[in-house]
Amino acid sequence: MLNNINLSHLLVIDIETVSQKANFNELDEDWQELWSKKVGALNNPEIDASLNYDRAAIYAEFGKIVCIGVGAFHYSDGQLQLRVKSIHGHNEKSLLNDFNELLNKHYNGEQHALVAHNGREFDFPYICRRLLINGLEIPRILDISGKKPWEVKHLDTMDLWKFGDYKNYTSLNVLAKCFGIPSPKDDIDGSMVGHTYWQQDDLNRIAVYCKKDIVTTAQVLLKYKNLPMLKDEQVFVV
Repeated sequence: MLNNINLSHLLVIDIETVSQKANFNELDEDWQELWSKKVGALNNPEIDASLNYDRAAIYAEFGKIVCIGVGAFHYSDGQLQLRVKSIHGHNEKSLLNDFNELLNKHYNGEQHALVAHNGREFDFPYICRRLLINGLEIPRILDISGKKPWEVKHLDTMDLWKFGDYKNYTSLNVLAKCFGIPSPKDDIDGSMVGHTYWQQDDLNRIAVYCKKDIVTTAQVLLKYKNLPMLKDEQVFVV
């Protein structure tokens, strides 16, 4: 599987997102009304829009990116290695600009592609939407408008696992367990990112978690290619 994929042409990515504000009451009236309409609270008095506000993180219109993890494969003395880093901060526009610079400088060729778990439905479109909202250009590798489906080279480890079955959602944690890969959820998981950011003010903890997801996604990709998992000494977190 994926025998024609050159690992050194790939960039593994993962994003961590939170709601625009710490709680619903901090939104202005327009945003409160828009969110209430989004969750159906305007037409159903039994729905408390403020109690559903933690879900805002999954929508690019109501959330923001606080961390982008990246992982790059390369060979050193014939041995495969993975370099992992995170771009994180409270200023979303600044971190998106840094991410753009990375893509435009090192992943701007026709041979390059991005890899993410559930990237087609979440990471890739979310990044593009937040780029536009922040007044930034979409880099070539992410600009797929007008392209036919088979022209888009991005790899989605969840989509690949479906093998044509469109009914199934398989989490990264489940795939890790299937393949004997250490779980990236040994500290926090995605449902805890908002609390960790807004209540605990611990962005570094989120960045560590994000980088663990990068390593796990890379290991799953190697399993798809029937290659051995990376050992600890082959992974460099920078």
